[in-house]
Amino acid sequence: MSSPAQRPARLQQGQAHPVLTDFVQRYDYELDGFQVRACRAVEDGHGVLVAAPTGAGKTVVGEFAVHLALRQGRKCFYTTPIKALSNQKYSDLVGAYGPESVGLLTGDNTVNGDASVVVMTTEVLRNMIYAASGTLAGLGFVVMDEVHYLADRFRGAVWEEVIIHLPESVSLVSLSATVSNAEEFGDWLRSVRGDTVIVVEERRPVPLYQHVLVGRQLLDLFAADADTGDGPEKLRVNPALERIAREELRAARIRSAGRSRVREGRSYAASRHRERHRTPSRLEVVDRLDRAALLPAIVFVFSRAGCAAAVAQCLAAGVRLTTPAQERTIREFVDDHCASIPDADLAVLGYAEFVESLARGVASHHAGLLPTFKECVELLFSRGLVPVVFATETLALGINMPARSVVLERLTKWNGETHADVTPGEYTQLTGRAGRRGIDVEGHGVVLWQPGLDPRHVAGLASTRTYPLRSSFRPSYNMAVNLVRGDGRVRSRTLLESSFAQFQADRAVVGLARELRRGEEALDGYAQAISCDRGDFRGYLRLHRQLSDRESSQSRRKRADHRSAVVESLEALRRGDVITVPAGRSAGCAVVLDPGLGAGRDGPRPLVLTLDRATRRLSSVEFSKPVAAQGQLRIPKRFNARNPRMRRDLASSLRSLLVDLPPLENRFPEPGVETSVDAVAARLRAEISAHPCTKCPDREDHVRWADRHAKLERQVRAMRARIEQRTNSIARQFDRVCAVLDALGYLDQDTVTHDGLRLTRLYNELDLLAAECLRREVWNDLTPQELAACLSGLVYEARQAEEASAPRLPPGAVTDAVAAMECIWTDLRVVERDHRVALLRPPDFGFAWAAYRWASGVSLSDVLAEADVAAGDFVRAVKQLLDVTDQVADAAGDSPVRDCARLAVGLLRRGVVAYSSVTA
Repeated sequence: MSSPAQRPARLQQGQAHPVLTDFVQRYDYELDGFQVRACRAVEDGHGVLVAAPTGAGKTVVGEFAVHLALRQGRKCFYTTPIKALSNQKYSDLVGAYGPESVGLLTGDNTVNGDASVVVMTTEVLRNMIYAASGTLAGLGFVVMDEVHYLADRFRGAVWEEVIIHLPESVSLVSLSATVSNAEEFGDWLRSVRGDTVIVVEERRPVPLYQHVLVGRQLLDLFAADADTGDGPEKLRVNPALERIAREELRAARIRSAGRSRVREGRSYAASRHRERHRTPSRLEVVDRLDRAALLPAIVFVFSRAGCAAAVAQCLAAGVRLTTPAQERTIREFVDDHCASIPDADLAVLGYAEFVESLARGVASHHAGLLPTFKECVELLFSRGLVPVVFATETLALGINMPARSVVLERLTKWNGETHADVTPGEYTQLTGRAGRRGIDVEGHGVVLWQPGLDPRHVAGLASTRTYPLRSSFRPSYNMAVNLVRGDGRVRSRTLLESSFAQFQADRAVVGLARELRRGEEALDGYAQAISCDRGDFRGYLRLHRQLSDRESSQSRRKRADHRSAVVESLEALRRGDVITVPAGRSAGCAVVLDPGLGAGRDGPRPLVLTLDRATRRLSSVEFSKPVAAQGQLRIPKRFNARNPRMRRDLASSLRSLLVDLPPLENRFPEPGVETSVDAVAARLRAEISAHPCTKCPDREDHVRWADRHAKLERQVRAMRARIEQRTNSIARQFDRVCAVLDALGYLDQDTVTHDGLRLTRLYNELDLLAAECLRREVWNDLTPQELAACLSGLVYEARQAEEASAPRLPPGAVTDAVAAMECIWTDLRVVERDHRVALLRPPDFGFAWAAYRWASGVSLSDVLAEADVAAGDFVRAVKQLLDVTDQVADAAGDSPVRDCARLAVGLLRRGVVAYSSVTA
């Protein structure tokens, strides 16, 4: 509450911002300074970027934009990155403003889409903009929640598309997690959206304390006297943790030294160390947090199987964290929330175990959970009825589930390809949920001790404040045809050059450009130092360079001729030839044991025996002149170079032969006498001699400056090439994408063809493959069930590579259609390679059988059993399939596919897919 002394100031502020004054009455606490600054900027008509930590309350600014739009009689779209967050925000706004004022558009659900306030996923808004939807009329505000998602490599481009293409009249309110380059992102927003106020808040509203749980000891990560401010130099790791790490390292060395050689007492000490310094079990984690009053807690396990196992362990151990009254409330809530799900499906989904774990205050949360079940977990946890949730990192993606404590079982997680270390940004995002505003005075992040854990590494994760936002923007086929249709190719290139990706690339070029300018200025100075009053010194230097190049060329030719002569002479050697080796370790007289023909591209490598009875392989580099045989020595047919006695006898025979031969060093072939004169070199020497600069007394100084000039000029050329590579990179990608579309007939310069118009309605990752299948009528003769199976290949991606092999396909027409789709994809990849584009991943038909069976009316239990897929994954995959099937129906036009796709939608939208609630 504000003091009497503060009220006059607040009253004066209220006169300047009356809507904000009205808005703050909705809250029973004072808004923070950054919230007030941002809301005032919104009411003043500015665009706003708010970057603040998780849980700081930045969504208040988005909610104020909603409030302001309603007061002004304008529309507000509230966009989020995921459907679950859209559903959650829809429920919040309905509670605040009533169902008649708020709508929801997520692809799955359409509720009151013409309302003044509509919550939607960012993709829905992007599609509206490209379709020039009438729903955009009267739009005054767009809130982009979690705008830092534009870094997502799969979906991030959507955020930039929306930001670039929204009408100028729309005020943009962007809400981001804390990023270290917020100012850079804000500068880009100003460049594309105009006036934008940047509000950065780095302070958490609830302080966060970091711990490591070692066995049953909950130890502070930082020393008691450490200043946990922003600078990492101020932080000091708890000495007790460093001591434990050293002891653990010593114990590991004892174990690795071999237990059989370790004295019994030392072995006992090592085992006691393992007892004290060990990873706590999940039951111990729950018990320790409960005794320390640190519940509710989210325990990040990073594995679906691990989450399920953790809940099962708690149930088996009889863990109960709820009172009888809370248990009754939980059971009633879940029964009511899942009432529309048939009993047969509930049995398949493990409903009894799910309810029992919730009733005891323990739950799991991951993408494989049925959406309705996940919603139960989220709502019950938010109401304080479920104290412990074991979760994968997907829970950190925007869902509002703050806790008193957050636990990380490990600091590595599977990223889809390998087990990778948790990054500082991920660590901050995960632990950022600890500390409930208005409930907790402090939050707690806990890392479980693991063998080999380095406390300094944990401290580095906890203290790093550098999380740059990097654009993942790239043009797609659908984007290209929509841009060309609306703006033409030239203007579209200009629009794309205004993307955040290009903005960042250009920012990176700034330093290079500055260095380039310095280099060019230095070149001017060097050029002045080179100038000569006797004549054209640069022309004089050109003559010298031409002569040098000519002489180098002649020298290389002579060396090549010489090497060819040496190689040719080596190729003429035969077994028993006596030669002289002029250089190297084998210098002197030798007899050839093996000519070594066909040894490689460097020529023959003869094996010889020297007078000192050593055998050596020779190469052409050991001969400064061609070599010739000076005599012949008979070598026994069964001569073995590895036999010392045989080598000794043969060396003795060689020594005897040399007595009868002339001195071998005089028996090499004489090289040919160079009689030809290089007329070009002679002319250049004459021109140099006659040049007036030859007699310049400062000639050597001029030459030194010229050398510096030449070296710097090479560096400047390299810098120009690097700048050219980065500048207009997005526009060049767009040109390549358009070239593919030109080659395939979807574009004709600035005209979008009939096939191109079909592509404008396909927003799938495999948009061009879908368009080609429609054009080639691959799906025309399929039943709705068969079409569902084929279309699943456009959206499904196996979670692991081994799952993608040999998918099960329905019999009949589907096999032929799938083969045709794969052939078309191969054709498209060839075109892409020709134009240096790589946008289309291979279609994945791993879900085709499940889609076919579900569309055929098979029960949920049978489909899940045959597909070996989790309920949540199944529902999500079918909903993605519904999205693309709707798109295909829209794009198919007046063809059999349109009606077939609409029938497929009706068959797919049933059971667990249909009865996911609005807030699921």
